Amino acid sequence: MDLATQVVNWQKTHGRNDLPWQNTRDPYRVWLSEVMLQQTQVATVLDYFPRFMARFPNVRSLAAAPLDDVLGLWSGLGYYSRARNLHLCAVAVMGLHSGVFPKSAQLLQTLPGIGRSTAAAIASLCFGERVAILDGNVKRVLTRVLGFDADLASAANERRLWDEASQLLPVRDLHDDMPRYTQGVMDLGATVCTAKKPVCGVCPLAQSCVARRLGQPEGYPVKTRKLKRSSQSIWLLWAQAGDASVWLSKRPTPGVWAGLYCFPLFDNREALEAAVPARYHSALQDAPAFTHVLTHKDLYLHPVQVQMPISAMAPSEGAWMAADEWPRLGLPAPVRKLLAQIRGLPVPGAASA
Repeated sequence: MDLATQVVNWQKTHGRNDLPWQNTRDPYRVWLSEVMLQQTQVATVLDYFPRFMARFPNVRSLAAAPLDDVLGLWSGLGYYSRARNLHLCAVAVMGLHSGVFPKSAQLLQTLPGIGRSTAAAIASLCFGERVAILDGNVKRVLTRVLGFDADLASAANERRLWDEASQLLPVRDLHDDMPRYTQGVMDLGATVCTAKKPVCGVCPLAQSCVARRLGQPEGYPVKTRKLKRSSQSIWLLWAQAGDASVWLSKRPTPGVWAGLYCFPLFDNREALEAAVPARYHSALQDAPAFTHVLTHKDLYLHPVQVQMPISAMAPSEGAWMAADEWPRLGLPAPVRKLLAQIRGLPVPGAASA
């Protein structure tokens, strides 16, 4: 029995079949879930996906919405470029394709924010196209099964793996088997062939797995290039007025938290003080500093609180947001958490933001 047939058969009985974005050929739902699942745990997406679908049930409603509304609903999910590209993509589907997602992976890749693997996931799951996906989970499964030990830090080696992944795809009954196979290799990576302590004893591919035979499944995939991490200290001006509204300004693009509403940010406390009228300097109070971890950077955040009248801040630099307004805005996760804690409101489970 070939690898594809083994994966298809396993997925029918042992794979994940009850997630809210499964059991559908609707490219909108599949696309939305694929974007949300990029670098984000399934458990977190399970919280966001139904709320997003309730607010934006189709591509037309998403395209028509203001970007601020999209960012507000995405707030706390992290990696906000995904939300911006999601909105751009919806607009492009409406404007260029009359509201209908293209059926081929090649055309899907021309849309904002849709890369090769995401395009293949949509095309295979929704339209049965014979195209391979190669997200992190699938790379792990295939490199282990094949014993593919070439360094994936090399673009040439990654292209080789794409070629091998394409050769393993089903060749018959594509309308039914391609969605099942695509879902199956993703499920194997997520639930069986995990990064650490893979459960080889229940894997349908165990008998043909080179990495298992060599006794070193955790040695795959091979990728030598490491992310270079950096750090940055940021002071946040947490200004509140007597009516409990808070002062927020929209972050510029590009930059950290681009397009989100945020406390004004400063490189040091002296710069923060200079932005506050002198008569309020004595009222500045340092809240506990904390670290917020992004993909490539650690942010050391220093909130500084102050009570001010509404007239103290220049309208051209931001706006006062009432307690019933800011929860709907796109806010960086640490800012939302600070505000939610002081108000006693629930904070959505979140990835980095």
